Amino acid sequence: MSTSTRSTGRVLWVATRAMILFTLVLGVGYTLLVTGIGQLVLPAQADGSLVRDGDGQVVGSALIGQPFTDADGAPLPEYFQPRPSAAGDGYDGGASSGSNLGPENEDLVAAIEERRDQVAQLEGVDVDDVPADAVTASASGLDPHVSPAYAALQVERVADARGMSAGDVEALVARHTEARALGFLGEPVVHVLELNIALDQMQR
Repeated sequence: MSTSTRSTGRVLWVATRAMILFTLVLGVGYTLLVTGIGQLVLPAQADGSLVRDGDGQVVGSALIGQPFTDADGAPLPEYFQPRPSAAGDGYDGGASSGSNLGPENEDLVAAIEERRDQVAQLEGVDVDDVPADAVTASASGLDPHVSPAYAALQVERVADARGMSAGDVEALVARHTEARALGFLGEPVVHVLELNIALDQMQR
């Protein structure tokens, strides 16, 4: 066997051992370590920030918005509605994205106008009273929150559909309104899924 052949074989054997070692350390060991730390320190977040109803059944994730519609896709009047989604066919956790359409794009402008008319009709208000987040998707398409303004717009409709007083529904919205992060980052928001779960539990 020539010297060059032995040298090549040695290099291949060293490379193979290095690949196996780093695969075990970085591909398996590191993954198990991070997973273990996540389960120990932040188990709820590590498991997907799952949200459960009063019966303990998983009904969604605190991180992903979801629709509250009937089989035909019409909004259920007894539930607060989320902002629109451009993720896949809508609220698809595996296809997080915005529309990537510019503010002057004709398709986007038409979609916004259509949504504004639909929201105004559903809530019984003028189109000028419909807030921006009621007609535009977030950058991820999965935002589980709406603005306090959009939540307030829905109070009367939800209260009527459930036979509740608007004051009781407003108080529930206030309890599920999250303040700015660290007191100054972002804007106050309302978590739609958690609010709707609270509504169901209140009427049991």
